[in-house]
Amino acid sequence: MPELSALAWVVLAAGALVIGLSKAALPGAGTIAVVLFAAALPAKQSTGTILLLLIVGDALALLLYRRHADVRTLLRLIPTVIAGILVGTLFLAVSSDEWVRRTIGIILLVVIAFTLWRRRSRADADAVPGTVAAGFYGVMGGFTTMVANAAGPVMSMYFLAARLPVHVFLGTAAWFFAAVNVAKVPFSIGLGLITPQGLLIDLILVPAVVLGALVGRQIASAISQRVFEYLVIALTIIGAVYLLI
Repeated sequence: MPELSALAWVVLAAGALVIGLSKAALPGAGTIAVVLFAAALPAKQSTGTILLLLIVGDALALLLYRRHADVRTLLRLIPTVIAGILVGTLFLAVSSDEWVRRTIGIILLVVIAFTLWRRRSRADADAVPGTVAAGFYGVMGGFTTMVANAAGPVMSMYFLAARLPVHVFLGTAAWFFAAVNVAKVPFSIGLGLITPQGLLIDLILVPAVVLGALVGRQIASAISQRVFEYLVIALTIIGAVYLLI
């Protein structure tokens, strides 16, 4: 059994619950889970431990919403996300941790501003972002997932800009993050981020992720489109502010 205090277990359980909620109902809340895990575990260990729980959350989200995904929206992202990952790799090679955090925070605020501007200036009929807009979100999503595991808020803004209905939003996000997070596993193992102790912690916390997803399912079934969009924007802003400070 990992040697953690009772308070640390409470914090981790809360983080696991938030992961389930974020995957099933409240995109963007995953940043809060990242904060909680980083507060309870050493930085590197928290990264590997939370990655596996995110994959569990992705699997639950796919089980709930896999048939609702907008395939065209996903296909648009592939080339630009790859480009963003390559740019992020180069950025990591020359930047300090502080610069990485602040850069991601600034990017999130820019993405929020861009999304809100676009929603005001475009007609409702033109729901899906054009090639330039999709490229912007894709590059930013790839960049942020590479340097800070912070693609959640960025991609939430993209799916929000596309004006996807709640369940389509959640299904599209589920497929996107399932692919991205699984792709990270070999790299995390190679870097020593996934450890036997972390696996045991994950095993203990899986029920909290499942509970969060079940609660999130009920929220997603009852929430209005307007409230859902406001929550996504608010949670993204919280994530951006956290990274800046």
